[in-house]
Amino acid sequence: MNILSLGGFTNLGYRLRARDFEPIDADMSGKTVVITGATAGLGLAAASRLAGLGARIVIVGRNPEKTERVQEDIRDATGAEVTHQIADLASMAEVADLADRLLAAEPRIDVLINNAGALFNERFVTEEGLERSLATNLLGHFILTNRLIPRLIESAPSRIVNMSSGGMYSERIAVDDLQFESGDYTGTAAYARTKRGQVILTEKWAEQLRGTGVVVNSMHPGWASTPGVSDSLPGFNRVMGPLLRTPEQGADTMVWLAAAPEAGEISGEFLLDRTPRDTHMTARTRETPQERQMLWDRLEQLAERVSS
Repeated sequence: MNILSLGGFTNLGYRLRARDFEPIDADMSGKTVVITGATAGLGLAAASRLAGLGARIVIVGRNPEKTERVQEDIRDATGAEVTHQIADLASMAEVADLADRLLAAEPRIDVLINNAGALFNERFVTEEGLERSLATNLLGHFILTNRLIPRLIESAPSRIVNMSSGGMYSERIAVDDLQFESGDYTGTAAYARTKRGQVILTEKWAEQLRGTGVVVNSMHPGWASTPGVSDSLPGFNRVMGPLLRTPEQGADTMVWLAAAPEAGEISGEFLLDRTPRDTHMTARTRETPQERQMLWDRLEQLAERVSS
């Protein structure tokens, strides 16, 4: 990864590219958007903007009081219909229950945005025996998405948007060590591996869903100022502060993928600032076709294990 690429992750890169952006000309009236991690940062910015385009928003959060407050704030600011569901995506039992509740409550789902994610500086294993980064950033969304895909197909044309990270450029997927049990654990590496996994899953879902009317894309927001960044990477946040994007700038591509008519014509891409990007900067991070399938199979195995 070169310094020019990194410069594009800043607010300077966003402002330069945004000069060529067309306004998102979309009427989302009658469409339902489910977005995880929507109570702060990028998710909140995207939920607010999509509500402003007329979408019915289902925000998914962990904290009931905070989630209800955000629901009311978005509704008051936009006049849109906003509802919520409570779930911790680190708990696969809660993810399964969330999926059941969404299927029962939502006769249509037009957009699913897998935005929730976190960087944990210490390795922690959940009660279900899952490393927390893997559970929160990858397996939870794998289970939720697969459970909701039939409803997305019924609602087609529909969209899935996966929030990845530029950090994934630094890591190769480790299919033999998804739970980071080998070597010294580092939060940034664990996070980057899960974000690499999200990109691989995006490409596999796009292949599987070709011809169904469901498009699937991943994106990264650049370097944005969010509570997650300030909490997990305080040194980075302090040094890069003036160059960090606002949540609204970081969420722009998420909103574009969810709403823009032209975004419905692409699938299986990884985007920054509304433009598809290479998913590897060097050959070191490239996975084989066998490893891609192994990732899918092992996530399925983990999902089956925790549900039994």
